Amino acid sequence: MENIQEKIRQKLGEIERQERVTILHCVESGSRAWGFASPDSDYDVRFVYLRRTEDYLRLEQTRDVIEWQLDDVYDINGWDVRKYLQLLQKSNPTAFEWDASPIVYRTHPAWEAVREVIPQCFKRKTAAFHYLSIARNNEHAYLRGEQVKLKKYFYVLRPLLACRWVLERREAPPMLFSELMEAYLPAAYRPAVEDLLRMKMAAPEMGTAPRIDILHRFIEEETEALEAAAEAIPPEGGIGWEPLNKVFLTLLAPDSEHDLTELCL
Repeated sequence: MENIQEKIRQKLGEIERQERVTILHCVESGSRAWGFASPDSDYDVRFVYLRRTEDYLRLEQTRDVIEWQLDDVYDINGWDVRKYLQLLQKSNPTAFEWDASPIVYRTHPAWEAVREVIPQCFKRKTAAFHYLSIARNNEHAYLRGEQVKLKKYFYVLRPLLACRWVLERREAPPMLFSELMEAYLPAAYRPAVEDLLRMKMAAPEMGTAPRIDILHRFIEEETEALEAAAEAIPPEGGIGWEPLNKVFLTLLAPDSEHDLTELCL
């Protein structure tokens, strides 16, 4: 793992040099960050970057995504910090997860300015329906047959437990599946999930097994209960643009504490 992390950091340096950006924060975002990677799982590397001030002042639109590599080992891409802040304003749950990942490949001290505003952007209803949608879509697409891909159970179970966390605790959920399971998976279902987790982590990424009826019962009942609870959440106000604009301008300021624009080669 250490060798892989070093290679990832080398790739981040290449991105900065070739794209003339500064990477503010870079994390693992997939099954490795969720805590149930298969032996051959790829590395889902996600980062937020800052361009030079002059790039934000151009009349032509500058692309706000860098898609660097996608193969059997690495899936590496990132968002411009302006895009990231715009998605935070909409309470996009993916933006919260990138900050909460337990696997951090690199972070810049200036990221703290972004981190301070993140909790203010959280909307419970938005997050709840986001996780419900992920669970429903994966259940419909992958859990209807007699043979099921092991990893797809977790692509349904994790968002359901994350939704429960959002509803009960009124905050963004943690990334680790084990933390969600400990908090909100009923004891009656834990042996089946723990067995499934051991199978998944020992099997290839595309490993399959017969459907597990007890888990399907939990998924059906929990989805119905969560949908009703999410629907009952009253409309929420959101954060205005001013705090996010302040963060963005702080990052761009040439006399800022970290002088980030000088780092954009």
